[in-house]
Amino acid sequence: MFNRRKDSKPLKLLAEDRDDLLVISAALQDGVFKVGDLSHDPKARRLSLVLNRFRREAAADKAPGQRVQSVLAIDSVLSIQSRKIRLGPGDLVAQILALQFHGADGDGSDPSGALHLVLAGGAEIRIQVECVDVTLSDISPAWTARARPDHGE
Repeated sequence: MFNRRKDSKPLKLLAEDRDDLLVISAALQDGVFKVGDLSHDPKARRLSLVLNRFRREAAADKAPGQRVQSVLAIDSVLSIQSRKIRLGPGDLVAQILALQFHGADGDGSDPSGALHLVLAGGAEIRIQVECVDVTLSDISPAWTARARPDHGE
């Protein structure tokens, strides 16, 4: 299934503020994951998620594109809430639309706030954090996607 492509350099991104997070959010768009693959370790204050990410950085205009398995890790997690999606074991597949940060103070001077993992169908996972500390790392070779994500554009 995995055929390493010559243009498939693994991606590794770190976000420590709202601007950094925009890059990770763009890389996550159209990523899919099983809700059961989301893991929260309250003692380590870490949420991690294994997903199949669409490689926008390698996508040609008409080709089906590539996917790669990646890990999204969020540290300094204080709490997690969900809306329109039940977290826990299971095979329910969710599609990521964006990862957004809403600061506690609104002006950006306080590093605490909430990360919102916005999902298709109006679902959302809200992650209360002490500060923005997010990494996205590719962990597999890329493979040819079955189809290119379609947003009706």
